[in-house]
Order: sequence, then C-alpha cells, then structure tokens
Amino acid sequence: MFSAASLLFVPGSRPDRFAKAKAGGADLTVIDLEDAVAAEDKASARDVALGQMAQDKNAWAIRINPVPTAAGIRDLAVLVDTDTLPDVLLVPMVESAAELNVIVGVLGDRCPALLPLVETPKGLRHALEIASHDAVTAMMFGGGDFSGELGVELAWGPLLAARQQFILACAEAKKPAVDVPFIKLDDEAGLADECAKARAIGFAAKAAIHPRQLGVIKTAFAPSEAEVTEAREALAAYAAGGERAIRFNGRMLEAPFIKRYRAVIARHEEQTNA
Repeated sequence: MFSAASLLFVPGSRPDRFAKAKAGGADLTVIDLEDAVAAEDKASARDVALGQMAQDKNAWAIRINPVPTAAGIRDLAVLVDTDTLPDVLLVPMVESAAELNVIVGVLGDRCPALLPLVETPKGLRHALEIASHDAVTAMMFGGGDFSGELGVELAWGPLLAARQQFILACAEAKKPAVDVPFIKLDDEAGLADECAKARAIGFAAKAAIHPRQLGVIKTAFAPSEAEVTEAREALAAYAAGGERAIRFNGRMLEAPFIKRYRAVIARHEEQTNA
C-alpha cells in the first residue's frame, strides 16, 4: 500500500547528488531517467540507477522514460534482465492502461508497483482506466507537461480544473494522488500554500525537486495534533453513541464523516510507524 506523503526526484545523470537527495528524508526518493536526463546521457544514467538499486534496493524508486518511446523500450529491455528491481516504478506520460499492460507483460511477476504520471489531456480523459489498473499503487498529476499542453502557466489557478478531474478519477479507483512539484524554489510560503490547497481537494502527497522543499511538504500532508485529537474524540463519541448519527462539537456526526476521521487516524499511524 502506498503511504508516501513526499517524493523527491534526483537526475540519474547526477550520481553526485544521490547521497544528498537520500539524506533529505523524502518518503520516496526517485532516480529520474526521463525529463532530468539529456538524450545522450540516458544509457549511462540507466546503468548508474540500476547500480544504485543493486546496492540499496529499498532506498530508491526509478522513473523510466515513456513506454511508447525508444528510450522507454530500452529501459524495459534492460529492466527485464536486471537482478534487482525497485519496489516502485514511475511511468511518465501515460495515456492508456495498455501502456501499463506492456510493462506488466515484459516484467511479469517481478513487475514493481506502478505509479503512472498523467500529463496530457488524453491521459486525463483515461485517468480512471489508468488508475484502476491492478498494478497501479498511486497516481501522479504531471502538471509541468500538462501546462505546456494547455499553453498556460504552471500555477494553481490554470490547472485547478484538471487537478479536480484527476482527483475524482483517483478517488473512484481508490488510489492515492500525488501532486506536481512546486517549481519556485525560493518561495517557501507559496509552497506551503499550494500544499494546503492540494491536500484540501484530496491529494495525499506532493513531489519535490529540491530537498529543502521536503520539510514544508511533510508538515502540510501530515495530520496535525489537533486533527488527530479531534478524530479520536469523534470516533470514540460515535462508538459510544451506538454508531448512530449524533451531535459532536456543535455539528452532526454520522457515517460519511466517520470515513474522514478514520482516514486521518490511518494516515497518522502510517507516518508514525514509517
């Protein structure tokens, strides 16, 4: 089960940054073979990433190149022959579940949990189909490419409608949703604001592109002490009331609201025991 609240990308072509990235404390540290790596460096980055995996499998995830591309095909060809695969494989630019079937078909029973990135209008149109695939552990909204497709700024307002559609697909498929990185590295207040907005509409996690973003992200997506206390009190009151609709803190408390309180406690326990 996917429980990460923070993801950090590090270019596969920059092994000198691996240690710093890992020390940042992200819930999931991703060696990127796609956007962060120049075409001429992809083969060497792939070799470095798999070498790192062999040393410490549990510490890393890998983002491969898009399946319908030559680079993506080469990634899969090498992965099928490698002894050590990551627990999570990020798959960019996914536009149909058929692309995921290719990965599962190639890697078979050894296939890692897949985390597709929806980065185009076509991918968004098929987001429910993609999220519902059995191999998918979570989904990520790829706002960078999406903003390019729309010709708009990578900002909250222009992409809100797309984010909301993405969240609905993830919710129906019961898969956690990961939000796009915040690209303004020196704007901590802006990052905190976007994290709060993302969590408010249903995102479970946010990706980062620099270790110094991780503290803000983790704080934003972790239930606060006040939230945990309220959830525990609400669950206790609901149980004491025979699990019927009751008045709690001046509000009606009934089954639909209990789901959220249970989710708060589950999230708290996951992060406490991580």
